[in-house]
Amino acid sequence: MNRLFFGDNLEWLRGGKIKDESVDLVYLDPPFNSKATYNILYKSPVGADAQKKAFEDTWRWEDGAEAAMEAVRRSDVAIFRVLQALQGFLGQSDLMAYLAMMTVRLIELKRVLKSTGSIYLHCDPTASHYLKAVMDAIFGAANFRNEIVWLRSRNPKGSQHSIKKFSPSTDTILYYARSSEAPFYDDAIRRPLSEEELIEKYDREDEHGRYADGPIICSASMGPRPNLVYEYKGYTPPPYGWRVNIEKLRAIDAAGNLAWSKSGAPRRKLRPDQDKGAPVGSFWGDIPPLNSQAEERIGYPTQKPLALLERIILASSKPGDVVLDPFCGCGTAVHAAERLGRSWVGIDITYLAIQVIEDRIKTWLPTTKYVVEGIPKDEFAARKLAELQPYTFQEWAVGRIGGQAKGRGPDKGIDGEISFISGPGRYGHAIVSVKGGRHVGPDAIRVLKSVVQREGADMGVFICVNDPTPDMRTEAALGGRIELPGGERPRIQIVTVKDLITGPNLGILTELNTVRATQEARAVQRKRPARKPTPEELRREPPLPPMPITGGKPTRDQQPLPLDEPLLVNQVEKKARRHR
Repeated sequence: MNRLFFGDNLEWLRGGKIKDESVDLVYLDPPFNSKATYNILYKSPVGADAQKKAFEDTWRWEDGAEAAMEAVRRSDVAIFRVLQALQGFLGQSDLMAYLAMMTVRLIELKRVLKSTGSIYLHCDPTASHYLKAVMDAIFGAANFRNEIVWLRSRNPKGSQHSIKKFSPSTDTILYYARSSEAPFYDDAIRRPLSEEELIEKYDREDEHGRYADGPIICSASMGPRPNLVYEYKGYTPPPYGWRVNIEKLRAIDAAGNLAWSKSGAPRRKLRPDQDKGAPVGSFWGDIPPLNSQAEERIGYPTQKPLALLERIILASSKPGDVVLDPFCGCGTAVHAAERLGRSWVGIDITYLAIQVIEDRIKTWLPTTKYVVEGIPKDEFAARKLAELQPYTFQEWAVGRIGGQAKGRGPDKGIDGEISFISGPGRYGHAIVSVKGGRHVGPDAIRVLKSVVQREGADMGVFICVNDPTPDMRTEAALGGRIELPGGERPRIQIVTVKDLITGPNLGILTELNTVRATQEARAVQRKRPARKPTPEELRREPPLPPMPITGGKPTRDQQPLPLDEPLLVNQVEKKARRHR
């Protein structure tokens, strides 16, 4: 069964839900440490603080890197020494934190990979060389297969200032096998040759059509092959022999595909209809990035094209295999795996990403069967999540009301933010405060009101586990009222766990809501069968304007045709008219 997990991939990998050696292919596209903040689904005109943040692409040492280093030390001393060496050079930097957090996850990914499995790590040039050293330590240098370079941008951004380097336009994909047993299906990803390429390659012609000259004798570099040394039509090859056995050679000759040079040496005629296409190398410049008009584009900032993931999946898996993406983002790997008949597992720590993936599946793959784990299904589960994993609860709760959680670290009273549509071309900004504790009073509402005022926000949303006290309701009511798309509402709204489970209605419309509504409307429209209008409906239609008809002149006795004449009156009445 396909599965989608909400939460930290390290916790899910360690939690026993993904068993040892159960995965055939891993693709991961983690945050790159580019220190970029990505905005998702739309750009709000109300400023960066009001935009929905998908994630901040930065890893910091204080976010758990020390614990990750310790986990690696306990897991594998040899890998830990590699990290120690890197730390001696990089110190306790953000980049070192990124490497430590990735290493502990890569160790777990190796555990779940089958001996025949493969892993593709998508990264950028700022960290690819360090990650390669880490992956050599984990998977073994002998299992490194390729460093793939993908041309992700054909129009690099310019600058008004003088630049000191070539404009970056590529990503790096590190491809490792779990062992030498991992298959590679090169024929599945070959690129068909164009007509011009076929003419250039097959530049000779005989009575059977176009052909290219090719070898039929093995080269000396292939070594002696005594079992393929035999005489045919008076010719005996050197010790390295023919390339095929004698039965195959006779069939080639009978088909008119064996030629003899003037020196008497045999050659093979290669035909276009036998061409499997051009092999794919390690530079992928033929898969364009997603442009603004791409049909598959959903607005996710780091979305990769389906063609990229389909090539990876076709090259290293077969139908029925299991594909895992532990940083599944907007779900491109999930989408590609489903389209190609593979089973899949996706993990993401951002609840908004889970929502985007579910919407994507509903739109493009409506018959897909899958389960979502990690999201509370009832009030008891939500309370348990708030108690055991407060940050995960915060992520879920804020995402549930259409916002984006702030994440760990100092928040200045802001646990999440919502950008909502307040009118045509206008957006509003809401501050979200989440309190997972059981004992909350009116002071928490006062703090939220002050934060809303400080940030210049339009409204505030307070999320709590239990029902609010009368004093809390009074304090919220004193915050005033606001006109929203869903009608007039309190400027400070209180949402409980019970509301989160049933589906809160804040009277606002977020961009994600709009996307969902549009997609559902389109789906209904596609399913709705075309209905023929009734005669009465046609009669009520406005009359058509006079249209010129060439080919004859009306006579004086000709009467205008009644609007209800053709097919709109019953057949008995029509016959009666003819006999009058």
